[in-house]
Amino acid sequence: MSAAARVSIGVCTYRRRSVVETIASLAAQALPQDVSLRIIVADNDATPEAEARVAQAAVDYGVEVTYVHAPSRNICIARNACLDAATGDWIAFIDDDETAAGHWLSALLAVADQSGCDAVLGPVQAIYGQHAPPWLKAADLHSTRPVVTPAGIRKGYAGNVLIRRSAIETRGLRFDLALGRTGGEDDDFFYRLTDSGGVIGFAPEALAYEPVPAERSTLAWLLRRGFRTGQTHGARLSARFGRTGRLLEMARAAAKTIVCLVAAGAHVGSPCDRNRWLVRGALHVGVVARLAGFSELQLY
Repeated sequence: MSAAARVSIGVCTYRRRSVVETIASLAAQALPQDVSLRIIVADNDATPEAEARVAQAAVDYGVEVTYVHAPSRNICIARNACLDAATGDWIAFIDDDETAAGHWLSALLAVADQSGCDAVLGPVQAIYGQHAPPWLKAADLHSTRPVVTPAGIRKGYAGNVLIRRSAIETRGLRFDLALGRTGGEDDDFFYRLTDSGGVIGFAPEALAYEPVPAERSTLAWLLRRGFRTGQTHGARLSARFGRTGRLLEMARAAAKTIVCLVAAGAHVGSPCDRNRWLVRGALHVGVVARLAGFSELQLY
């Protein structure tokens, strides 16, 4: 790093005991001497259910942890509580069911320092258990990496990211409470960052690991998530275009849906490829639905 860096790490939690493992992985970070970190745990439960175990984890692992009660059942309330409690030059986010590799934060900071980006994403690697079907492990549809367009990375995600705090404060960025139970709040947040001139980079070495629970290891869950992701993109298109533009975007998304369905049919004998196309098709169906005025699916 070219200068000392203070990092606040936001962890939003809701009734997950795995938050202790998340804290342990953050406490074990291998950091340059000029980097200091402080963990903020924002508890989104109606009662301060996680406070005692978070406090004990801070003692057990010898790391500075600030507990914030941020009720209830709306992830954006918790994410905004992390923004409010942050005091560092940077704020990072990692989920309460994830663990960070030992060089996670150093890798994010290195790319930020070298590139001057306003935010840096790291990959989230899904860990599949024995319950996951073979096609899902092969397709690896739960792992997360940024979508790179000709214009660069336009949107991000809050499961593994480092953000320059000044980039948030000068733009007055907040997570939209209206999206706190549908999902897509992080897409919306980072779209507003890049729309206002912010630049997002990628640190491929900044790995976070996320176990995939049995209830999410199904095609049905992936189709719902794809549909909801499409709705978020459709909402963005709806805000950008008038009636004619929206109709054109609907037609484009409908055409993409047909292509995906044809491709899925062509790969009917390969569950991995077939289901990959079906999930992609669900995204385009979500775009059409949102542009047509249907309300967003509540996924969480």
